[in-house]
Amino acid sequence: MYKAPVEDIAFTLRHVAGLSEAIEKGLLGDLSEDLVDAILGEAGRFATEEIAPLAEIGDRQGARLVDGEVKTPDGWTKLYKDWTAGGWNGLTGSEEYGGQGLPNMLNVAALEMWNSGATAFALCPTLTMGAVEALSTHGSPELRQKYLAKLISGEWTATMNLTEPHAGSDVGALTSRADRREDGTYRLFGQKIFITWGEHDATDNIIHLVLARLPDAPAGTRGISLFLVPKFLVNDDGSLARRNDVFCHSLEHKMGIHGSPTCTMIYGDGRFGGEKGAVGWLVGEENKGLNCMFTMMNNARLTVGMQGVAIAEAATQKAIAYAMERKQGRAPGWRGNGMSPIIEHPDVARMLLTMKALTQGSRAISYACAHAIDMSHRVGKDRQHWQERAALLTPIAKSFATDAGVDVASLGVQVHGGMGFIEETGAARLLRDARIAPIYEGTNGIQAIDLVTRKLQLSNGDHVKGLLAELRDIADQVGSSNLDGFGKTAARLGSAIADLEQATGWLLKVQADGRMAEALSGATPYQRLFGLVLTGSYLAKGGLARVSDGADESRIALCRFAAENLLSESAGLKDRVINGADSLAAARIALA
Repeated sequence: MYKAPVEDIAFTLRHVAGLSEAIEKGLLGDLSEDLVDAILGEAGRFATEEIAPLAEIGDRQGARLVDGEVKTPDGWTKLYKDWTAGGWNGLTGSEEYGGQGLPNMLNVAALEMWNSGATAFALCPTLTMGAVEALSTHGSPELRQKYLAKLISGEWTATMNLTEPHAGSDVGALTSRADRREDGTYRLFGQKIFITWGEHDATDNIIHLVLARLPDAPAGTRGISLFLVPKFLVNDDGSLARRNDVFCHSLEHKMGIHGSPTCTMIYGDGRFGGEKGAVGWLVGEENKGLNCMFTMMNNARLTVGMQGVAIAEAATQKAIAYAMERKQGRAPGWRGNGMSPIIEHPDVARMLLTMKALTQGSRAISYACAHAIDMSHRVGKDRQHWQERAALLTPIAKSFATDAGVDVASLGVQVHGGMGFIEETGAARLLRDARIAPIYEGTNGIQAIDLVTRKLQLSNGDHVKGLLAELRDIADQVGSSNLDGFGKTAARLGSAIADLEQATGWLLKVQADGRMAEALSGATPYQRLFGLVLTGSYLAKGGLARVSDGADESRIALCRFAAENLLSESAGLKDRVINGADSLAAARIALA
């Protein structure tokens, strides 16, 4: 059974991501270390005792479409109400609308625990939180006044409606239509697919944020607008009026996250009588909806990264517990009677340490991204620096953490052996749940394109060079620490950073020369290279913290393992970035 790793989470927040320093500098208002401990402790308790026990029920029963209504798994409606009663949905929400105004770092840490408990459940509030940010940034005063308080409290939930059957990641190809009305509203028509928690029984209203095209809109992404479309229309006093012309046509039958209803939504077919067309309100400006939606999508990309961290943590815990109990063979040096626990076998220990290093590295990357977002909202003269840091880390946090979630969950099945392939152990569920995360909210390939073609260019390449200098400083500190436990960490980390520096310089140069195909050929291996180097660097930063909490030696040992076993991949990744384009182009003939 999953147990929230509150101490590891708190340590990473404070000593790796930068929370303690921000508190000491007064950048987070009246937030105190004691309040951080209280929030994390209670979040951990709720995730461990309330959410995790219902994960298996959610996977086994799944969401069901019954007589046109979606039913969530047994116990999930009560679980959601208990969760919102604890105020968890409003951690970062504006205090003006009933939120707590806390830093994003704390919300991301809590989201990790919710997702470790049951990712399918945590997906529901994840989308609502993104919608709150989009409405807070782009919504009119009237929309904010009518919807934000109930979304922040969690009394209502929200969705993000982008994908259509003919247009997957190519949002510019969507055909959903919005017609203007004289009263300032719009009528929407069309079909959306893969809509997470698009219909359910946990709340009495669902607010859909929908991308659609006006009749006179320009082609492509320049002609997309964003609309707020509630399941039930809302009266001026906040009470619910009639049902809107939108419904769930069907549920997808998925590989994993069975408890999360993934819906095909139909807008404007007149099912509920009256004039056809789902009533909607414009969010932001006409034909600039993609900019508004990107506010929600960027939020979602980090939170999806947290799903990778969360599943990796749950899989690691499960695998370590099994490896300590399962006895088979006699490991080298085993002095006990009979067979040894499989954790004593070197190959099993290697898998478990790989799982732990990837989990903690992904956690640190994601928390550092959340810290940058917080600082971008709370500092003055350094705001551009933190905005660029958040922008640079977001695609890495999303991609590296979700890839790690899949890799770690797969290793977890391997540690369990044949029992891992049996559903009753729960290891298979984690792998099934993890597999969607590298796909949705922008595939990891799209994240790599974004990283290489946009984020490396920030401040004409100076920002990424500044981050690399920070990582080089960490490696230098390891080298001068004189701590034997680090082993060859300084040299291995320094070499990996050098590989990343060379790959970065090459990508910036070929793009400046107009050789875009070569840059894109190396984008995905570059993204992994960056994530591995950040993992090694942040694990080293944690090892250097020396907070005397009894875990220093353990953190240093894990850092050394990562540096001497995982970072050797950096040389090969650099070679693929710089030299892989020609063979990729030539080998296309093999795909014919």
